Amino acid sequence: MGEGMMTRIALATCSEFAELTDDDKFLYEPLRRRGIDAVPVVWDDPHSNWAAFDLVVIRSTWDYAKQRDEFLSWAKTVPNLLNPVEIIRWNTDKRYLRELESAGAPVVSTQWIEPGEPIRLPGGELSGDDVAEIAPEYVIKPSVSAGSLDTGRYSIADLSHEALARDHVTRLLDRGATVMIQPYLSAVDAFGETAMLYFRGEFSHAIRKGPMLDGPDRGVEGLFRSERITPRTPSDDEHKVAEQVLATIPGADELLYARVDLIPGADGSPILLELELTEPSLFLDQDGGAAERFAEAIADWLRPSLGGTTS
Repeated sequence: MGEGMMTRIALATCSEFAELTDDDKFLYEPLRRRGIDAVPVVWDDPHSNWAAFDLVVIRSTWDYAKQRDEFLSWAKTVPNLLNPVEIIRWNTDKRYLRELESAGAPVVSTQWIEPGEPIRLPGGELSGDDVAEIAPEYVIKPSVSAGSLDTGRYSIADLSHEALARDHVTRLLDRGATVMIQPYLSAVDAFGETAMLYFRGEFSHAIRKGPMLDGPDRGVEGLFRSERITPRTPSDDEHKVAEQVLATIPGADELLYARVDLIPGADGSPILLELELTEPSLFLDQDGGAAERFAEAIADWLRPSLGGTTS
């Protein structure tokens, strides 16, 4: 690159956020100071020329869950995509939790129901015993989802919830989804979730998410449920669990970004709820140095391919 010329990257988004989210816009200035011009591009815009960019970074492509096959087909065609397509393929179906659990990571207990299998609800005649033994409430969601959509919270003690839960599971199975049933761990009501952000394998910052699920799934307007976010300093145990989870990821050295979402288990120890490697909110507004750290991670990734021209 000649002196004064900018490196161009695309920040892939969806049509609902064609100009990026307010949070992602924090990246513009720190990238520009490093000689990088970032352009928002809608991922499924047929007129986009992805080869014209030195790097494509997935950001708020939050409509992918409704068209995962198309999203993966798109990702496969994009050169210089981060995170890489094989990571995206693995991470966009939450059945990856099975692999992480098999690798020894502490993962929230999950009952899986595939299309064609009998519906087993906690507390019911065909009970999902593993879930029922842990908590009096449980959560139902599909294995392919984003923004906590199609997700509901049900009580074993509330007799009206069994029919609602069965309808929820049936609705998901009828569209070919794999259903997940997990205990609702009550410590989350007071403690919330801890989301830990990593850029190029290095811890950046963390936030607390307040509890979001207050009852059965009745649908949500838009692409995600609203969240109550505040900064958080993770405990030593949370750091240990997050690092353990990251160490089990296939292709972890190819990650530009990662978000590890933890909640307190039945004994209070942190366990993994989700691992976000595709299009996670990075909550750059919650830490004064987060946007700088992410911009530097992008610049550092680009330096080898551009002969060290970013600064």
